[in-house]
Amino acid sequence: MFDVIGKRRWFFAFSGLLTIPGLIFILLTPVSGGSVGLQFSIDYTGGTTWEIRFKDPTVTADQIKTVFAAHGIDDAEVLATSDGFYEIQTKTAALGTPPPTPVPSASPAASGAASASPGASGSASASPQPSASPSSSPTPTPAPSANPSASPAPSASTGTGAGGLTPSPSPGLGNSTLPTSGKFGEIAAALQAALGPIDSQRTLTTVGPVISQELTQQAILLVILGSIGILAWMTFRFRDVKFGATALVALLHDVVVVVGTFAILGTFFRVEIDALFVTAMLTVIGFSVHDTIVVYDRIRENKSRHAGEPFEQIVNHSVLQTFGRSINTSLTVVVTLSALLLFGGAAIRYFVLALLIGIVSGTYSSIFNASPLLVVWQNWEDRRRGRLPAGRPARRSAS
Repeated sequence: MFDVIGKRRWFFAFSGLLTIPGLIFILLTPVSGGSVGLQFSIDYTGGTTWEIRFKDPTVTADQIKTVFAAHGIDDAEVLATSDGFYEIQTKTAALGTPPPTPVPSASPAASGAASASPGASGSASASPQPSASPSSSPTPTPAPSANPSASPAPSASTGTGAGGLTPSPSPGLGNSTLPTSGKFGEIAAALQAALGPIDSQRTLTTVGPVISQELTQQAILLVILGSIGILAWMTFRFRDVKFGATALVALLHDVVVVVGTFAILGTFFRVEIDALFVTAMLTVIGFSVHDTIVVYDRIRENKSRHAGEPFEQIVNHSVLQTFGRSINTSLTVVVTLSALLLFGGAAIRYFVLALLIGIVSGTYSSIFNASPLLVVWQNWEDRRRGRLPAGRPARRSAS
């Protein structure tokens, strides 16, 4: 029978090799001012996300970055999605969307037909006067008439209300809207001049520093509250604080492994963590504790069935009895996540990577860290109470 508990020092050493490098890069994040360690997306730092698709499918991310760099924006990150869009992120604070342009209106009927631009052709009159257009009726009517060639009024109104976004005059845009003023209006015109018409725009979102600070605080609070809740529940469930505390240590091991890996990737490959990363971490925490509970529940059962046997031997039996179940459960998840990582597209690549690393680490820590730590704590407690000779491990029966 394989002695998992007896070789616990080797497993603790391997865990140190996994966590210490990542922990160093995590600690270097505030020291280096963000140049080394974790790299945060605009969800936490503030900035702008813009998703567009060009009519020409041969446009590349490097060409888009070149246009941005020509306009003094060197921090633009361009990511191609699976449906042909390009997601552009920049942390430059000056690139926020322009404020909505107020639209004057004399009456509710007139305001519904007001144009987004004062100089736009085909704008409707705000007063119930006869229209000057030859195609309009020569007699006054209660509602204003518009030139038949004008754009639909609701479309123009919607464009203005979206933060200064108006329909672009470029061909091929359909019903999509592009910024026409401010820095992004200038860049949109430059992109179309250099790379051809933009076929559609999906989002143009700006996150301010206040919102990003709130997200950071909420993310930290979620992880802390989740950890405290797990500690309290497991202590209550197993009627022993040792079970809850050792499960929490194994959980923190998984958190450090995942966050440390992303700190290393952020240093050398500029991989950023976003709001989805917190979702991944909470999922990893839940999975890791679930796996640990399976082992601990078997330990509790075997303590009643094999009363009088050394605790170390009971734990080793329990680990081996649940080993196959833990591996098979984790393997099914790993296969699914691997498929998502390979074929799921760039938008969720790092979210899936965080889950994949966390699931593997959680399976390892539940078997090779949590249970051995429980034995170490129990042996220390037995020695302190005189149940074991000082400095000697519990006797293990041959099996």
